[in-house]
Amino acid sequence: MESWSRDILGDPYERLTIDLGEDPDGEGPIDATLVRRRHEGEPRAVMIYVHGFSDYFFQTELADFYAERGYAFYSLDLRKCGRSLHPGQTPHYVSDLALYDAELDEALRIVRAEVPDVPIVLSAHSTGGLILPLWLDRMNLTPTGTRGRGIAGLVLNSPWFDLQGAAWMRSVGTQAIRAFSKVRPRDRMRLPVVDSYGVSLHREHGGEWEYDVAWKPLEGFPVTFGWMTAIRRGHAQLHRGLDIGVPSLVLRSHRTWFSRQHHPNTDTADAVLDVRQIGRWAGCLGGDVTSLQVRDARHDVYLSNAEPRAEAYRLTSEWLERWIP
Repeated sequence: MESWSRDILGDPYERLTIDLGEDPDGEGPIDATLVRRRHEGEPRAVMIYVHGFSDYFFQTELADFYAERGYAFYSLDLRKCGRSLHPGQTPHYVSDLALYDAELDEALRIVRAEVPDVPIVLSAHSTGGLILPLWLDRMNLTPTGTRGRGIAGLVLNSPWFDLQGAAWMRSVGTQAIRAFSKVRPRDRMRLPVVDSYGVSLHREHGGEWEYDVAWKPLEGFPVTFGWMTAIRRGHAQLHRGLDIGVPSLVLRSHRTWFSRQHHPNTDTADAVLDVRQIGRWAGCLGGDVTSLQVRDARHDVYLSNAEPRAEAYRLTSEWLERWIP
């Protein structure tokens, strides 16, 4: 039996620590944290959610949405993220996105043991929206394939499909980052401090949401050369084309608005990623891809203002009814 304990979110949320042993990146013992919303009776399906960079699971409204539709809801805080971040570790640092397969595989095993014989839907936001497709693509190359593991669909919320910003950052800039990461992988990249998105969200700054800024800083965690190199390798894999083996829904805002400080437009646009890139690369997932814009949505469409948030949930509900048995 797995040893679940009370989560910081309180009842009905529980947590389970997944021991991952020694960090391949040399930062000591590591673990991941699986969170579940305790469910009653026999669920019709399962949802497993994965967060993005400078993020962790706190969105109980998202869990409630799936619970109301008969889903057992689980979420995974990856190594060195959120509940899984420990002193002395570089937040979110990983040298290869494939290393996440360890906690993803184990989370899937635990969930399947608890809730057998029903479809599993995966969902992810931002950087998680790059990590999950790469994992599914590797899984789909195995003899059992993605569907053989019980996975029926993928919902991506503003996935990070390419590097935003000037074009030179995606060519010569990426090569420079890769070269520097071979020497000083944990050195921080010198990027401007941007807190516009965080300010738009957090309740203490006029937003609607309450979360721990130690795990989700308003300005985000520092970006390291080694981590960015892993991300760019992941982008290159995606751009060559994947075959995740299941239908997918990709949601994004209708526009991007970059600003270092909060601006009213930050509340009705993606302040983090270039939504044109999301639309451009969505087809690289392979198979049946439904790619949709949500007008006036934020970077996390499920943390948008009331009207676009309701629209995001409506589109998600319609997709689930169409594609998940």
